[in-house]
Amino acid sequence: MNRTTQKLKYLGQLLAFSFLLVSCSQPTYLRQSDGVIIYPKECSKADAQIVQIQAVSEGIIRVVASPEKQLNPRESLVVIPQGENKVKFTLEEKEDALLLSTADLKVKASLLTGEVAFFDSAGNALLKEQDGGHKKFSPISVDGYTGYTFEQVFESPDDEAFYGLGQHQSDEWNYKGKNEELYQYNTKVSVPFVVSNKNYGLLWDNYSLSRFGNPSDYGQLSQFTLYNKQGEKGGLSATYTTADGTVFVQKDEADIDYEHLDAVKQFPEAFPFENSTIEWEGQIEAPVSGTYHFKLYYAGYTKVEMAGKEVVKERWRTAWNPNTYKFTVELEKGQRVPLKLSWKPDGGVSYIGLKALAPRPDEEQGKLSLWSEMGQQLDYYFVHGQNMDEVISGYRQLTGKATILPRWAYGFWQSRERYKTQDEIVGTLAEFRKRHIPIDNIVQDWSYWEEDQWGSHQFDASRFPDPQKMMDDIHGMNAHCMISVWPKFYNNTNNYKALDAKGFMYQQAVKDSVRDWIGQGYIGSFYDPYSQGARELFWSQMRDNLYQYGMDAWWMDASEPDILSNASIDYRKKLCGPTALGSSTEYFNTYSLANADAIYNGQRSVDPDKRVFLLTRSGFAGLQRYATATWSGDIGTRWEDMKAQITAGMNFALSGIPYWTMDIGGFCVEKRYETAREGSEDMEEWRELNTRWYQFGTFVPLYRAHGQYPYREVFHIAPESHKAYQSIVAYNKLRYRLMPYIYSLAGYVYFNDYTMMRALVMDFANDKAVTNIDDQYMFGPSFMVCPVYEYGTRQREVYLPEGTAWYNAHNGAFIEGGQRIVAEAPYEQIPLFIKAGSIVPVGPQIEYTGQKPHAPIKLLVYTGADGAFTIYEDEGLNYNYEKGHYAMIPVSWSDKEQVLTIGERIGAYNGMPDEREFEVIFADKKNKVDLDFDRLKGQKVKYFGKPVQISAE
Repeated sequence: MNRTTQKLKYLGQLLAFSFLLVSCSQPTYLRQSDGVIIYPKECSKADAQIVQIQAVSEGIIRVVASPEKQLNPRESLVVIPQGENKVKFTLEEKEDALLLSTADLKVKASLLTGEVAFFDSAGNALLKEQDGGHKKFSPISVDGYTGYTFEQVFESPDDEAFYGLGQHQSDEWNYKGKNEELYQYNTKVSVPFVVSNKNYGLLWDNYSLSRFGNPSDYGQLSQFTLYNKQGEKGGLSATYTTADGTVFVQKDEADIDYEHLDAVKQFPEAFPFENSTIEWEGQIEAPVSGTYHFKLYYAGYTKVEMAGKEVVKERWRTAWNPNTYKFTVELEKGQRVPLKLSWKPDGGVSYIGLKALAPRPDEEQGKLSLWSEMGQQLDYYFVHGQNMDEVISGYRQLTGKATILPRWAYGFWQSRERYKTQDEIVGTLAEFRKRHIPIDNIVQDWSYWEEDQWGSHQFDASRFPDPQKMMDDIHGMNAHCMISVWPKFYNNTNNYKALDAKGFMYQQAVKDSVRDWIGQGYIGSFYDPYSQGARELFWSQMRDNLYQYGMDAWWMDASEPDILSNASIDYRKKLCGPTALGSSTEYFNTYSLANADAIYNGQRSVDPDKRVFLLTRSGFAGLQRYATATWSGDIGTRWEDMKAQITAGMNFALSGIPYWTMDIGGFCVEKRYETAREGSEDMEEWRELNTRWYQFGTFVPLYRAHGQYPYREVFHIAPESHKAYQSIVAYNKLRYRLMPYIYSLAGYVYFNDYTMMRALVMDFANDKAVTNIDDQYMFGPSFMVCPVYEYGTRQREVYLPEGTAWYNAHNGAFIEGGQRIVAEAPYEQIPLFIKAGSIVPVGPQIEYTGQKPHAPIKLLVYTGADGAFTIYEDEGLNYNYEKGHYAMIPVSWSDKEQVLTIGERIGAYNGMPDEREFEVIFADKKNKVDLDFDRLKGQKVKYFGKPVQISAE
């Protein structure tokens, strides 16, 4: 459709919406082979004129609605074709409603309004569109492209909890009653999939800026009546004080809104930000009573006090990479409340903002509400399961299976910003090998090219004189190399010119002469991955310039896309559009998905037997099908940032994407750590922060250290004699001892749609105490991980879920579940517990994952409940597992009979040994099993693929 046609269509929409339609269509519906289309009887100009209900599977229902007379047959970027599987269903008309029933679900749809409600097969309510709410649409036109802004609200009982929505940094866990804006940003990954503790999920198939919760945007402080420090109405007192204590400016400000590059121009002219402070102080008076939701957007050191309470304890982010933190305050109409925001920018001009959302009734705020800025039609999938694993399995049925990453990817990765020369990266890896510290992947971050050649994908010959030798040296040390590739091109590079010649480059940044932060500043832009031709050309440039050296994996940085950091949302849209598919407003959130498609399918087209592996800073629903992991971006090096990664990782996992990681130690560093001297308190805190973060990072899907200076290699963090060094190395070695367990989980991810990082609500859904636990999680079926995230903490409270017993992994103590305990957390240890009934395979000491692949395995059996575990094995580097070449060894424990059964091996793969050796160790109340695996002795068993039984002695 060309723009002239789209404009005519838009004028038609405006004309149609100018009339209130009391009766929009005839009272009828149309049965289809996969469901039904309904033409609601009662609908206004803002309602759906047509609603389609499709049975995708027995537990998955698609609902599509439009204010037009027909639906848009668009192809989803997220949902893959579902094949020709016909779902058996019945359709009944009952009064003014239709009832569509599958074996698993009953879906009731009103013939009057098109409202839809979902019930299980027994008739129990699961999810209902808001009573009388009607789907709301309004036309939108952007740069000649037309569509609709729309929202949908669902009823929600008080005891419901919501998880998922991607990965965000406000340290929020259960989203019930909360608000989250879904857009992509460095450290923020938005995925429009929400999972309920009622065992359903909702996949919102829209790619634009969206909102969960309140559909309104946060408003300025001027929505309140404001008073300065003298009690005068009009604004808060803003005091700008320079580093020497001089008051530079004092004035009243009604808004605190310095959140992007244009807004910061409103600061007082020539104010010297370095080491200065700004305080906003006065009183606010609410126009109505209720709960106000505040959003603090900050860089530098920030804290907020209201009504004499510190509602935001001091938080920090580096000047160039702000963060969002949210809090709520109860305010009474007409009551003046003291407010003070204290801010110290850290590193020049910085960003700050404080905004609020007005109160809503609790029952309205607690509903499941989704709003999107632009789409052609409202489109969502209801996914039901008996538990959260089945819900996530349904999500992956819709959006694609996750792959098994190359085995080495589950080992340790070392990275820093950045290795500046070939000798640095090779020498760093050599130091790991010299010290016998396990490592599998070393990462070459950005700027390995000549300064003015970003996007050339070519090494600067003065610093990387022989890339092939560099790769050969890395491979020769039994390691792998991941390299950073941005979708960014300076306009003087040959790659830019080749892409631009075919219309594959976004133009706005070049038109506006936007310069980046390197050297003198260079002009360039990002390519448009929504074009198939652009994706193919982008990959071919990577292939010809980088893959030829034998690169093992790809780091797809800045994939939000981050064309200009800290630009406003509106300008970001201009910079990354129009896309080949339409307006960037409509396709605002899916850049990383299209970009991952380019590399995954590109590499598989030229090297189909080598597993693809991508790491990306942004993500979206469906990312898992492209062998892609996401990391949490350029987070800060603060304890509160470490804590926020726990909720970020758990919610990301519940968004259906299994592979997540973070910068262990944080990326952006406080200056006090950069300048810390040996023996200082700052140095000791830096070491403890890294130690605790490494302990936590051992038990996430991918184990990776990265960050700015100070260097992040353990031998730069602390000397070998220091307990920080010793603990970090010990947990690294523990990760490698657990590789048979971890790689088996990777097999589960592919074959069973499993989730490795598991919030407690996944495995202990019947225990209501776990609903809001945001700082403990399961790593696989056995290990409960309880990170320590406060400086100087040597014990922490831990909840042991009911329904099972637990073992302290460090001393073997047996503890009954259903209670809170105070767990010891000495400097060297993270509280770690193992569920009774667990079977944990443990491998030998190794320094890389490919070492000793068929060595004896110790089977640790934690008695006290029945248990089962399946050991998964394959060739580790290729896609033969997709062809059935793999082996599974089922292991089960009968607690009643006190017998372990190693079952018959299923399958085979090239190079599989006929004989395996297992050593079985039984843990119980008397036999204390700890993590000193070499000390543990048990019954040795020769295994030839046939069942073997071992009795506990």
